[in-house]
Amino acid sequence: MDNIRLVLWLVLAALLWLSYSTWMHDYAPAKPAPTPTSTTSASQESAPPSLPSVTSKAGTSASGGTPAPAAPQAPAKSAAPLHPIHVKTDVLDVVIDSRGGSLVQADLPRYPVHKDQPNVPVRLLDYSPNTRWVIQTGLRDVSGGPEPDHLAEFTSAKTHYELAPGQKDLVVTLDWTDGPLHARKVYTFHRGRYDVDLKMIFDNGGKTPWRGAAYAQMIRLHLPNKRHFADVASYSFSGPMLYNGDRSSKEKVEDLLKMPIKETVTDGWMAGIEHHFVAAVIPAPNQPTQIDATAHATGNNSTYVLTSIGPVKDVPPGGMLDYPLKLFVGPKLQNQLKATAKGLVLTVDYGKLTLLAEPLFWALSKVHSVVHNWGWSIVIVTILIRLAFYKLTAMSGRSVAKMRRLQPRMKALQERYKDDKQALSKATMELYKKEKVNPAAGCLPTLIQAPFFFAYYWVLIESVEMRQAPFMLWINDLSSRDPYFILPALMGIAMLLQQRYLTPPSTDPMQARIMQIMPIGFTVFFAFFPAGLVLYYITNTTLGILQQWHINRTVAAEQT
Repeated sequence: MDNIRLVLWLVLAALLWLSYSTWMHDYAPAKPAPTPTSTTSASQESAPPSLPSVTSKAGTSASGGTPAPAAPQAPAKSAAPLHPIHVKTDVLDVVIDSRGGSLVQADLPRYPVHKDQPNVPVRLLDYSPNTRWVIQTGLRDVSGGPEPDHLAEFTSAKTHYELAPGQKDLVVTLDWTDGPLHARKVYTFHRGRYDVDLKMIFDNGGKTPWRGAAYAQMIRLHLPNKRHFADVASYSFSGPMLYNGDRSSKEKVEDLLKMPIKETVTDGWMAGIEHHFVAAVIPAPNQPTQIDATAHATGNNSTYVLTSIGPVKDVPPGGMLDYPLKLFVGPKLQNQLKATAKGLVLTVDYGKLTLLAEPLFWALSKVHSVVHNWGWSIVIVTILIRLAFYKLTAMSGRSVAKMRRLQPRMKALQERYKDDKQALSKATMELYKKEKVNPAAGCLPTLIQAPFFFAYYWVLIESVEMRQAPFMLWINDLSSRDPYFILPALMGIAMLLQQRYLTPPSTDPMQARIMQIMPIGFTVFFAFFPAGLVLYYITNTTLGILQQWHINRTVAAEQT
């Protein structure tokens, strides 16, 4: 029994360490790519993606096909918006550049960078050269004629738009005109939501057909996370993510530097993700879309470019092209992600324990909708989990209680057969059989607890709903460590009490010393874990103590 318990504790510690090592391996900072020997001119850098003409097998022009565009050109050094258009809703504060009608800045006023600085919001998109992250959109003319791409000059009726109280939607319209050709970009922002509808409309008022395609591209300067053991959130993936309609893939920028990605998808999307936040482009549904992902060196860092290009369309004289797409710029709120696009919720990555973490988050959300406190939600859901496994753990608890009562007889056997290990083993097994004790049953609670421990970890780390969520008293952020290390200390005390008074003491002096040191080691280790995870562990341990105390009394009464 002692050996099994010790092994399980060591296995749990090893699993924690292996998880940490795996994160380091998977998400280690990329080494700066070597500076390319060839350079790109400024005019080439600012060019939109190429749209070569598509021809049929007979050699005549074929409309409606998916273009085979050249790789997106590297972006130019970012500049301030030519004529900024400021748009403010209850959840977004964005800037649209009149040059191209591109989305070049997005602040999230409900999500401060630090809780003690509520007036400094997270800035997700930014045109600044040091943190560049922009979404550009436009229409390309296959023949090379006038086109409303992301370099064209658009105009708007106003330079400031704000969602009025009680107003549900906010529409921002930008216009482009070149002779008889007219294009319009219509942004629709929604109250309380981070998805933005964007409709690109082309009106051919000329006398000749116009042929082209709509595109969107996301450009981001990749700044690898600085890994720090005390900041577990720093191990969350940051970079490009693609979805092809069936599966998602997180792409490492260093891999894109070597081998760009090109594929045609339907109902897919492309996104730049970071811890808790995402900016995504969702092309028009039910249409084949060419998605390219590439990267290039930018000084000591890298820049990745994600491009989606819709099918080539013919617009006859007097005709109109209408291309809708969606943008999502904001926190990874799972309800909104699910409502915006198929598979977009996959940007919330719970790792290999997704099958357990997703229902766990669902349960936490349901409880939170009643109690309105994520800390109490963790406590209540932990109690519910404990109740669900009560009978199973009770069987284990009875074995532990019986083992504890057998300790004097075990010591007597050890004294009697101290020079004969084989006889001691045989006598011990006979004692277990006679008293109907299964020493392995005491390991069950640890085996049950381990997957929930890791699932809670990923839910706390990846769920933006718990970002900066307060509990009570000094715990004002469940997703970060306890600032005063009180919860880890309480956890260590609970573990020590559990070992000393409720579980069978080890008869081996060395194992006994190791078991005494274990709570101290776990206290230090948990000091850097999110407070919510430690809260779960304390709750679960306390419930285990109460259950085992009750079982010990019951078993003692039965044997008297």
